[in-house]
Amino acid sequence: MAKKQNMLQCAVILAGGRGTRFWPRSRKRTPKQLLNIVSEKSMLRETAERLAALFPANHIWAVTNDDQVDAVHRELPNVPQEQILSEPVGRNTAAAIGLAAIHLAQKHGDVLMAVLPADHYIANAARYRKIVRAAMGLASTPGNLVVLGIPPTRPDTGFGYIERTNALAARGHTSAYAVKRFTEKPDLARARKYLASKRYLWNAGMFFWRVSTFLECLRKFLPRTWSVLGELQQFIGTPQYSRSLKEFYSRLENISVDYAVMEPATRPGARERVFVLPANIGWSDIGSWAAVYELLARKKNQNLANAGVFTLDAKGNFISSGGKFAAVIGVNNLVIVDTDDALLICPRERAQDVGKVVKWLEENRRSDLT
Repeated sequence: MAKKQNMLQCAVILAGGRGTRFWPRSRKRTPKQLLNIVSEKSMLRETAERLAALFPANHIWAVTNDDQVDAVHRELPNVPQEQILSEPVGRNTAAAIGLAAIHLAQKHGDVLMAVLPADHYIANAARYRKIVRAAMGLASTPGNLVVLGIPPTRPDTGFGYIERTNALAARGHTSAYAVKRFTEKPDLARARKYLASKRYLWNAGMFFWRVSTFLECLRKFLPRTWSVLGELQQFIGTPQYSRSLKEFYSRLENISVDYAVMEPATRPGARERVFVLPANIGWSDIGSWAAVYELLARKKNQNLANAGVFTLDAKGNFISSGGKFAAVIGVNNLVIVDTDDALLICPRERAQDVGKVVKWLEENRRSDLT
């Protein structure tokens, strides 16, 4: 076995999400991670560029779906084509990570694996890379599962939380704590208690482990998925792979990696060692149009617009008018997003409900708008 510090390190970017709360700009073929939400570049491209100092392009992999695979290729032109994996059907993050793991195992054997979302914003990229290096070092020990945790700034009910212990495992100048448990999204009262305790961190969905460690966790905690992935692995690199992928993938369990692996790994009696590294990196999951406003607004009650706009007795509005001139009079704290075929208008505080529009459109078979 190679020495731990000499192990190959690969990044796996999860790039198959729908981003329904960014409708009407976000559609099946152009989801959130493929949009230029907070800059001129897509969020996926920004993610890859942020990682370039740690992982050369031939050590970056992406998992997406058949609707988005061509666009992902265009956004990651330096990543080898065979390292952009496409799911024929969505089966949540445990399956997506498992698909990447068997491809890495087939090509390289046991490697270090960083699993990262494609659509998050990180203000302090240098600090982020330093913490990722520390996380990879800790993950190089067999059996270790490592996650980044975001120090909470408010009692948010939209995130899962990680409760850390007081046990400290230093990685150079970066702190790492043993994880006591992962918790589901709390109600407001519980979120306030979490914030006050200073023992809880937001779960940002950034994970680090050896491929062998993750596959062993699947064998232990999700044996059916592990078995099916093992069958599929035999066909990687053969003419039968595409047909086999479609045949096997629908048999995988539809479950997140948090529920499938991370939560059971922290239960009493589990042998896995789970660690969290606090990451104060200016992070946002950019989960809604309101979150974009909060990120970009430089002063209270500022109106934000991406084109020419006239405002009168209006404040706190987010206006994406698709290049059209917009006039906004006498309204406050709205999200207004206009595209060629759809218009969204809602209070900023209701931006989390935009996903319900997409659900209604799907139920009413309006595929032209999804």
